Amino acid sequence: MIEKIVGLAENLTPTALIGAGGIGKTSIILAVLHNNRIKQRFGDNRRFIRCDQFPASLTNFLTRLSKVIGADIENPEDLAPLRPYLSSREMLVVLDNAESILDPEGTDAEDIYAVVEELSHLETLCLCITSRISTIPSECEILDIPTLSMEAARDVFYRTYKNGERSDQVNEILERLDFHPLSITLLATVAHHNKWDTNRLTREWERRRTGVLHTHHNKSLAATIELSLSSPMFQKLGASTRDLLRVVAFFPQGIDENNFDWLFPTIPNQASIFDSFCVLSLTYRSNGFITMLAPLRDYLRLKDPKSSPLLCMVKEHYFSRLLVDVDPDSPSFKEAHWITSEDVNVEHLLDFFTSIDTNSASAWEACAYFMGHLYWYKPRRVVLGPKIKGLPDGHPSKPQCLFMLSQMFSSFGNRAESKQLLIHTLELWNKQGDDLGVARTLRFLSYVNRLLGFHKEGVQQAREALETYEKHGDTVGQAQCLNSLAWLLFGDNQLNAAEEAASQAITLSLDQGKQYQVCQCHRILGRIYHSKGVRGKTMNHLEAALKIASSFNWHSQQFWILYFLAQLFSDEGRFDDAHAHIERAKSHAINDTYNLARAMGLQARFWYKQCMFEEAKCGVLDAADVFEKLGAMKDVKDCRQLLQDIEGEIDLVVF
Repeated sequence: MIEKIVGLAENLTPTALIGAGGIGKTSIILAVLHNNRIKQRFGDNRRFIRCDQFPASLTNFLTRLSKVIGADIENPEDLAPLRPYLSSREMLVVLDNAESILDPEGTDAEDIYAVVEELSHLETLCLCITSRISTIPSECEILDIPTLSMEAARDVFYRTYKNGERSDQVNEILERLDFHPLSITLLATVAHHNKWDTNRLTREWERRRTGVLHTHHNKSLAATIELSLSSPMFQKLGASTRDLLRVVAFFPQGIDENNFDWLFPTIPNQASIFDSFCVLSLTYRSNGFITMLAPLRDYLRLKDPKSSPLLCMVKEHYFSRLLVDVDPDSPSFKEAHWITSEDVNVEHLLDFFTSIDTNSASAWEACAYFMGHLYWYKPRRVVLGPKIKGLPDGHPSKPQCLFMLSQMFSSFGNRAESKQLLIHTLELWNKQGDDLGVARTLRFLSYVNRLLGFHKEGVQQAREALETYEKHGDTVGQAQCLNSLAWLLFGDNQLNAAEEAASQAITLSLDQGKQYQVCQCHRILGRIYHSKGVRGKTMNHLEAALKIASSFNWHSQQFWILYFLAQLFSDEGRFDDAHAHIERAKSHAINDTYNLARAMGLQARFWYKQCMFEEAKCGVLDAADVFEKLGAMKDVKDCRQLLQDIEGEIDLVVF
């Protein structure tokens, strides 16, 4: 960064360093000012003006500029009398903390801006600006100052802190500070002055967080942030603006720019306000979100979030958006895709509000729906899991939440945990006398048992669920059970019975217009006919399934169809087609780490069959690593067996 600015200065290019308070703008520009190349180029004609050291007015600015450049003209009214001094020699002038004079809402802001803009055009002058706000002359080369790298952050910290060895604990704290230079310097200074060892430092951080960043010399993160919040531009935004900033601080991801209207319907000009936050370097844009550096977020975060009417309103808007049944055959299915970008925010919101009120029906209902959204669009572990398991069995929301949690575990391969949760869920629904809850749980339990290889147990559960749906006249539930039954009978090698169940399911699904079930029926019929050796019907059903899945953009269905086609081509020795189809399958597992690992593992098998053992080994190791993290132990076992076979072949080749 310094080298780049030095190069710009040597070419007399006006430059502006923009960034949040404490990001290191002044440190960088001082390093430039004392750089040997800059000294050689400008000699003593290097001028530094701290713009926050005088009252913001055109007269004060011109007077300070006159004195610094050596003109010593008393109270100049404009730049005219100073031009001879400014143009007599090449000069570098730094305006540090220029937000003090360039704030659009400040005194004489327009006139000061015009003078600074003229300075940026002078041919003999190199103007360098450091500012928290981005309203600077258009001639300036703008450099947004980033946070430090991990390596640089460690160097900054240990340059001051001498009371302990380098440790992972400190690394974690630095990371949680977003590698913000001032925060790191303050932390190191406080820890060094108090002679804290690493353990004490960690305890103080966990207890006080950014409250610890206050040295005995009255330097603090709070003072730096409050300076930004006291700027005329921020004050002009209105009394409620700080509350809005606190809501941004509450959410780990910040606020999605596409959601301003439905999250803050009572706040006019939301987009303009958020733009102003970015101009003031209080927030920044990241992947479509308005977010902020971790130290600012920690300082501004609400101490009692439930007491904020604005945050509670945002919570209700999130909950309302969650309370939609994610049915692949309904229009709401595509709309629910929003969860893939907001899942961390929603989980944080639910984690907080279920913690402060365990009996909140609305929060737990939203929790169940949230996991349903994730199940379809972004299956992963959730921090809410232990809290759900810990609910009293009498809690009205527990069976629904347990059921959705079990689906989540199953979706990333942890079938044993999924089965345990379903058995518990079944007990709770039975106690509540909820027949349909029992039937739905039995159907999903039959699915999990199929994946675990317990086909006969699964068949019994699917038939029991089918009877309940028939009793209630629920034809959609009947079709789902028949579909489950077809897969179970197929796994038990009862191919004719499986074909009959799938045919009944497809008829019921077509009658109800349930294309998702129709797609699944075509998938299982394709598998059945493949086992019967009828290739034409196999391909017809798989192509029909793929056509339906593609038209509705059902990624999971497209994944599994392409996955099986890849297996089929591999069995036929058509490895180019097998690899092409597994690559297509991967493109449908963007937010699904489990399915992506399944695809990696299958591709490793292709390489193994092709005697490409090194590629196979790398692929299976990558897949096994993912499975182990997800707790998909059956998949881990399969990977270990394949790895053993691969390493045996490698040993034979070497021998």
